[in-house]
Amino acid sequence: MSKKMKWGIVGGVAAVAVVFFATSAARRGEKPTEVRIEAVDSRDLVASVTASGQVQPRTKVDVAADISGRIVRLAVKEGQLVKRGDFLLQIDPEQYEAAVQRAEAGLSSAKAQAAQARANYLQAKRAYDRNLEMRKTNAQLVSEADLERTKTDMEVNEAMLEASTHNVEQSNASVRDARQSLAKTRIHAPMSGRITRLVVEQGETAVPGTFNKDAATLLTISDMTVLETIVKVDETDVARISLGDSSIVQIDAFPDTTFIGKVVEISHSSVRGASTGATTEQAVDYEVRIQLLNPPQETRPDFSATAKVVTDVRSKALSIPIIALTVRENEQLTGGDSAVRVGTTPQKEVGKRDVEGVFVVGADNKVTFRPVKVGIAGDRYFEVLTGLKAGDRIVGGTYQAIRELKDGALVKEAAAPTTPAAKDAKS
Repeated sequence: MSKKMKWGIVGGVAAVAVVFFATSAARRGEKPTEVRIEAVDSRDLVASVTASGQVQPRTKVDVAADISGRIVRLAVKEGQLVKRGDFLLQIDPEQYEAAVQRAEAGLSSAKAQAAQARANYLQAKRAYDRNLEMRKTNAQLVSEADLERTKTDMEVNEAMLEASTHNVEQSNASVRDARQSLAKTRIHAPMSGRITRLVVEQGETAVPGTFNKDAATLLTISDMTVLETIVKVDETDVARISLGDSSIVQIDAFPDTTFIGKVVEISHSSVRGASTGATTEQAVDYEVRIQLLNPPQETRPDFSATAKVVTDVRSKALSIPIIALTVRENEQLTGGDSAVRVGTTPQKEVGKRDVEGVFVVGADNKVTFRPVKVGIAGDRYFEVLTGLKAGDRIVGGTYQAIRELKDGALVKEAAAPTTPAAKDAKS
């Protein structure tokens, strides 16, 4: 065998060995993780806060009775439009008319007594003045005792006149009070609007609401020209809302239509909600009023609604999927459950510093954790402020894959879904 042939055989055996060992090493090597890979791109982002509530008129009045009595006439129906001053209902006036007559009779009697007291006083004063003049002319004509007696008589009658004058004033007040009570038997509309609630019928008894306003309410008049959606916003979101923010409102009664609104009021006091879970802590919400700019005429109070308040807008902002953002320790990367869910705050251990970031896919399909700083959050994407540039390839899913991913891991892009919807979108 020639030397040339020997070297050829050795070279062939060496090549086979290299292929064998390379294949074995590949089989023993790291198995790549299937992930969804996305490129960092610019998108239009809209940050919003969504909350639910009810539609209410801006202005409404609960009409209640100030006196008690049977309703003898009801002149309106629920849903009827009324103007300010229109007659609504009549409470039986009989006992109040009698009270006015008694008060007027008492006033007449008081006036008569006052007239008698004035006449008595004038007579007593003339007698005293006459005796005083005679005493000055001739001290022998009127004794000191007679002069003192007439003076006392005059003072007594003056006091009686003053008392009768006060009695007349009191009787006048009684008449006014009785007439006011009689006037309250006729109830008129305090404002213009629509009767959105009528809780009484003719023949029922109206009662004043001294201690129970709801029991005393007869009807409600609402100004339906200005409607608001009152929603309850969680304390973690209310700070992002400002007066004048625009909103998209979905009313359950009109499922195929959306309405435009704006924030007109944000409460400064909280509304305590129900307890959360098994703990005694209560959810803290704040009421936000959103005025509807184009409500339909068919809208009624207490309609359920959902409002999406736009808090910020970014045009062509560099962005990443929300699911892509995760948290790792800056000194030691962990494989624990550290992916960030929307609306949650990363749990930090004492003495360790956590960093938000994404996994960037390199040319060798190995990932590197890179810290990023994010801005506003849209429905699906975070705005990227620092840490990435357009075109960077990052791991954009799945949540399970990101949660278990480690720095330096090998990945491969998962196959695209083959659902009909995906095929249509791809085509």
